[in-house]
Amino acid sequence: MSAPNDPKDHNNLMFAVALSILFLMGWQYFFARPQIEQEQARQEYSRKLDAQNKGTESSGNPPNVANTPVAPPTTDMPQVNQSAAPAAPVSRDEALKASPRIAIATPSLEGSIALKGGRIDDLILAKYRETVDPNSPKVTLLSPAGSPDPYFVEYGWVPQSGTGVKTPDRESLWTVENGSTLTAETPVQLKWDNGSDLVFHRTISVDKDYMFKVVDEIENKTGADVTLMPYARVHRTGHPPSQFYSVLHEGLVGVSGDHGLQEFRFADALKSGVPTTFENVVGGWLGITDKYWGTSLVPDQKQPYRAMYSALAARDPAGKDAFQTDYLRGAVTVAPGARKGVEGHLYAGAKQATLIDGYERSLNILKFNKMIDWGWFHFITRPLFQLMEFINGIVHNFGITILILTLIVKAAFYPLANKQYESMARMKKLQPEMQRIKETYKDDPQRQQKEVFDLYKTQKINPLAGCWPVLLQIPVFFALYKVLFVTIDMRHAPFFGWIHDLSAPDPTSLFNLFGLLPFDSPAFLHIGAWPLIMGATMWVQMQLNPPQPDPIQQQIFQWMPVMFTFLLASFPAGLVIYWAWSNTLSIAQQIHINKRNGAEVHLLDNLKRTFLPLLRLFGASGSGK
Repeated sequence: MSAPNDPKDHNNLMFAVALSILFLMGWQYFFARPQIEQEQARQEYSRKLDAQNKGTESSGNPPNVANTPVAPPTTDMPQVNQSAAPAAPVSRDEALKASPRIAIATPSLEGSIALKGGRIDDLILAKYRETVDPNSPKVTLLSPAGSPDPYFVEYGWVPQSGTGVKTPDRESLWTVENGSTLTAETPVQLKWDNGSDLVFHRTISVDKDYMFKVVDEIENKTGADVTLMPYARVHRTGHPPSQFYSVLHEGLVGVSGDHGLQEFRFADALKSGVPTTFENVVGGWLGITDKYWGTSLVPDQKQPYRAMYSALAARDPAGKDAFQTDYLRGAVTVAPGARKGVEGHLYAGAKQATLIDGYERSLNILKFNKMIDWGWFHFITRPLFQLMEFINGIVHNFGITILILTLIVKAAFYPLANKQYESMARMKKLQPEMQRIKETYKDDPQRQQKEVFDLYKTQKINPLAGCWPVLLQIPVFFALYKVLFVTIDMRHAPFFGWIHDLSAPDPTSLFNLFGLLPFDSPAFLHIGAWPLIMGATMWVQMQLNPPQPDPIQQQIFQWMPVMFTFLLASFPAGLVIYWAWSNTLSIAQQIHINKRNGAEVHLLDNLKRTFLPLLRLFGASGSGK
């Protein structure tokens, strides 16, 4: 924007400053405060649990669920832990040894299925590691009950109230009917006999990515009809390590038929303490999601079911909170001598957008793409991500992709930017006339404003033209931030030099001389090389304008790049690179338009004004020695 030598310019400056302050406050509100609030909510709710009803362990049989129209009344379906303090956990390896297992080996997954309980409770993502170090551990998604962080999927049956039919539970030991290892080509078949002429069969298959299919059947060898209700649940104890991001949803999530998208952050689910239930829904899915990983149950998309989202806070400080999503389908009646069952799907793995979109189409899963949190600006975020994927498919470097994307965004906003800079250039040419008006009517502010307004009208200048391009680019900025932060495609994506992960902040720090000094700087002082480059480009861009006549306004302009440097130091490196490159393009564009319109470019004069006193000071010090 132009120098604020008149009331209109002053308003423009105040608008820009207010916008910057709003940006900073928004960041503090949405990113810093939620961490404190979430911990306070957890502690507050934990204090309210002294009078909770007792139930069973997190891996055991809990209290009865509520009645549901799609099934006969009251069932014994497992729910979240409502017991007293759970038993001390053992290591993950020891917990795995508590049950015989059948291995899982696909291009994308490693792990095993527990024959005791028939749970899918050991899953490792073969293509992803914890850090950028290629030797770091692979990402663990699911872990068995009894381990430090239980996270498992369970399928089963529950009887009608009062029937007394024995169904498999967590202690039931399934046997292998067919298959020794679950692969993308070979499913496995399990069997459990209840000892009363009722045999349960389970066939589990998986594709080369992350989609399981589970077929549960009942073989009735009795002389009477048997009626049972199928259920499935995702159960998790503990929180993900990145649970405090307010820009990103982590927690219970699903699409419950016509009720649409349901999102319950871990803290919100704990604070409620009451399960959220949707009866008689058709279509959709439900599960638990982290930043990059998701575990979602997908029931038959044509049959009604009851969906439930629930959580329970730990009863003691050393305990862990428990979370669960589950569905209960309508009763299935199996005639004597018949074999009948149901099927469902389970997605357990990385939240790859193209993969999830493909499953939504091929399996007709209602709004399955909502598993990825595209945010408020999803109408910008999704196309932006698809454009980046297309570009990266050509250049094979997301850093270069960001630079190309910036050029495309600049091209899209070129007409608006031209109007902005042309308006600024014309206003600079009018500075002598506006100064004359200011001096002539210095004792009559109203007349001064009228004369300036008439001057703008005569010259066809809109003083707010410089603000609109900034406002219109804010949604694009946040959409790009969302893409870099949320999509797993950006995780561990390298650039050149020291940037090995564009989704993480610049790892270097000014305060240890970018790694030359043997210590780590405090988090609030962590200013990397790319944030400094961004701040420098922002400062240079501001030097294209003449000095502000008001010293306070001039100080604001001088300190704004410093404020944004500290603010963006914690942003993903890819976003900082975008901003620095965007500033560089804007500088070139503004200089070009100023010259084309005959307006003075103040850059060199401002640089001399800033640095000549310093050079003279150092020169005087040198001569003094």
